Amino acid sequence: MQMKKNFFYVAALVLGLSFTMTACSSDDDEVIAPEDIDYTTENADSWHNYMRNVAALLRTDATSLYDAWNTSYNGGASYASSFKAHSISDYTSAWNCIEQIIDGCVEIANEVGETKIGDPYSKYVAGNTKEALYAVESWYSWHSRDDYTNNIYSIRNAYYGSTTGTVSSNSISKLIADNNAALNTKVIAAINAAATAIQDIDQPFRNNINSSETVVAMDACEALETVLDNELKPYIRDNNSINTDAVLEPIVQNYVDVVVLPTYKNLKEKNDALYNAIVTLANNPTNANFEAACTAWITAREPWEESEAFLFGPVDSMGLDPNMDSWPLDQNAIVQILNSQNWSNLEWTEGDDDAKVESAQNVRGFHTLEFLLFKDGKARTVK
Repeated sequence: MQMKKNFFYVAALVLGLSFTMTACSSDDDEVIAPEDIDYTTENADSWHNYMRNVAALLRTDATSLYDAWNTSYNGGASYASSFKAHSISDYTSAWNCIEQIIDGCVEIANEVGETKIGDPYSKYVAGNTKEALYAVESWYSWHSRDDYTNNIYSIRNAYYGSTTGTVSSNSISKLIADNNAALNTKVIAAINAAATAIQDIDQPFRNNINSSETVVAMDACEALETVLDNELKPYIRDNNSINTDAVLEPIVQNYVDVVVLPTYKNLKEKNDALYNAIVTLANNPTNANFEAACTAWITAREPWEESEAFLFGPVDSMGLDPNMDSWPLDQNAIVQILNSQNWSNLEWTEGDDDAKVESAQNVRGFHTLEFLLFKDGKARTVK
């Protein structure tokens, strides 16, 4: 089943912002809007259960993703070995693999510029201020800028063939540097300009949507997308001296072994640690443990954002991208689950209709856990 991240700001969410529901405490008649509900003594047990279930699902999904690439995909060879061997229908040559690597970079550059930054900006300048605020991804934690910057770093890592910010000898960057130094310099400059422009937006992005820095960041992402798609890709594709399996094969091998697999391994390990931090918090709810869980969330999210230049293969076909990272959330449904403790609403199986799958994905993943851990950019506190 092909799944895509839910970035559409649906009318249901807009309606949900004005919908109020009885707080998890049933001892009074106070009603609280879903976005304003807080962690209290009365709802603490429900809150802990929800966090544990979401963290467990994140851990499972991160493990499944790493295992599909590293061990076995659909009962056969690992996706890594099949991709490197060009034994997948969409990737029958080293060039097909290089094209996918570049296309993944193009797609996330576009998504950051046009959707993650551009969508809130467009809504804001159109006068839809509330919609703009709630369209900002990761606004509970005020982690938006770093998320977007890490997306740009995912492009850098794919291009450099490393996760350390250094250029590998078996990388697209080294290939281009050896054959067209000016183009390599242009690509690197575009990557750095996009990352810098995003960081130049005042923190938090949610409070600075309509700023000159935001416009600069959108333009920088567009420039990066353009140089990748209109210059880098055709240069390799149309250059017969470098577009050969002999030249491109080592780059594909290095990309898988040095970028993709270590990133997904890091994602798995950091989500194991996040789950443990959530269990510790649930067993001993203190402000210090809330802080520790929030830190673990930020740490676990970094390798996810740095993987978004390669959202193909198992992460797509297994529905793991929207499982882990759907946005926006259904805040009304989250409050209902806090009340009902019906954890089956967080899960779906192959064959479920799209509405069932999307409903489940909108109440789990990184952002649901973010909602439960953070408020106004800070860790929630024990009342």
